[in-house]
Amino acid sequence: MTDATSSLSSPQTGEAGFGDYVALLKPRVMTLVVFTAFVGLVVAPGQMHPMVAFTAILFIALGGGASGALNMWWDADIDRVMRRTRSRPIPSGKVREDEALAVGLALSGISVVMLGLAANPFAGLFLAFTIFFYVVIYTMWLKRWTPQNIVIGGAAGAFPPMIGWAAATGGIAVESVLMFALIFMWTPPHFWALALFMKSDYKDAGVPMLTVTHGRPATRRHILIYTVLLVPVALGLALTSIGGPVYLATALVMNAAFVKGAIGIARRTEAQAEADSYKVEKSFFRLSLYYLFAHFGALLVDASLVRAGWEVF
Repeated sequence: MTDATSSLSSPQTGEAGFGDYVALLKPRVMTLVVFTAFVGLVVAPGQMHPMVAFTAILFIALGGGASGALNMWWDADIDRVMRRTRSRPIPSGKVREDEALAVGLALSGISVVMLGLAANPFAGLFLAFTIFFYVVIYTMWLKRWTPQNIVIGGAAGAFPPMIGWAAATGGIAVESVLMFALIFMWTPPHFWALALFMKSDYKDAGVPMLTVTHGRPATRRHILIYTVLLVPVALGLALTSIGGPVYLATALVMNAAFVKGAIGIARRTEAQAEADSYKVEKSFFRLSLYYLFAHFGALLVDASLVRAGWEVF
C-alpha cells in the first residue's frame, strides 16, 4: 500500500470518538450483512435456540465490520483522493491507520472464534474465508488490478446468507448457493450505476473501474447484461424449498422494474445524463438497494408464514 508509512504519522484533526470507530466498521455495509445473514439463518431448515441465533448474527456482523476496518486501512491512500470517501475516519484524521489495522485484526479473530464456538466450526471457518476473500482477494488484489474487481470481488458481499445458513445447519445447500448467486449477480449493476454518476472519482484514485477502463457506454451495456442474467437467478429461488408466493410476486415485480431501469440506462448517452445530473442512474442505484432488501424480506415473510402453519405452495 502506498504512503502507508508517511500516513501513520499524519496529524490528526481531533481525538477519535466511539462514532469514529463505528464508522470504521462500515455500518451501512454491516446492515446488509446482518440482514442477509439473518435471513439465511431463519429460512434454513431446523431450529436454533434464539440466543444462539442472536449470538451467531452478532459475530457475523462483527466479522463484516472487521472486513470494513481492514478495507479502510489498506485503501486509506485512495480514500483521501475520492470525494465520497474523504470524510471516512482515516482520511479525516480521526483514526490512525495502525489503529484501524489493530481493530480489524482483533475483531476478525474474535468473530471467527466465537462464531465457531456459538454455532459450529464450519460457520466459523466460512466467516474466516469471507474476511480473507474481501480483504486480500478483493481489496488488496482485484480492486486495483482489474475492471472485473466488482464482478469477482462481489462474492465477498454475497457470502453472508450462506454463513447464516451454515450457522443453522452446519453446511451448504442449493438454497444458500442461490441466495449467494442473487447478491453476486446483483452487485455489478449496483456498483456500476454508482460509478456512472461518481464521475471522475475512480479515475482520480487510479481504480480500474469499468467506467475508467472501458468507458461509460460499455458500462451501460454491461449493467443491462448483468441485470438480464440476474433475473433467472432471482426467479429460480422461488422454485426452491424457501420460495413462496410472497417471494415470487416480489421477484416478478422487482425484476421487471430492474430490467426496465437497466434498459433506460443502456439507451442513455452521457450528454443526456449530464443534462439531468444523472437522474436515471441515481434512480436505478436507489432501486438496486430496494431490490435486494425486497427479495430477502420476501424470503423472510414466506418463512414466517410457514412457521405460523400457513401452506405457501
